[in-house]
Amino acid sequence: MLMFNNILVAIDESEVSNKVLEAARSMVDINRSNVTIVLVNVSKENVTPGLTYVPKDYLEDVLLELENESKDILEKAKNKLMTLEGATVNTVSLKGDPAHQILEYAKEHAQDMIIIGSRGISGVKGVMLGSVSHKVSQLSECPVLIVH
Repeated sequence: MLMFNNILVAIDESEVSNKVLEAARSMVDINRSNVTIVLVNVSKENVTPGLTYVPKDYLEDVLLELENESKDILEKAKNKLMTLEGATVNTVSLKGDPAHQILEYAKEHAQDMIIIGSRGISGVKGVMLGSVSHKVSQLSECPVLIVH
């Protein structure tokens, strides 16, 4: 039986995040051993594309606000998992392209599994947009559980 002791759980503000957390909870129940869950949220690295002139202070404020929102999202998710027995829950706030950051973190930190939500974009629209969950599932070196 496969054991997933190090599980990366990608969290955002979508409604799917609660289902993603339930999937993480189920994986802990299945493993019944020491599991480390890393809750990851990826915020934007910059906000300048398409903007003509914006004062530097304004951009720094926006990025700081995005970083604080990321930390809030992670803290709320961590609180929902605090009752898990046999699990350690950590949080990591990353910046940049979500798929790339999730994959890089999973590889560098030897994650056994990634749990990520899907926003339900399918067909041509999904292919054109190249959803984060699709990219992660195609390029990951470990198993990926996509929650709808």
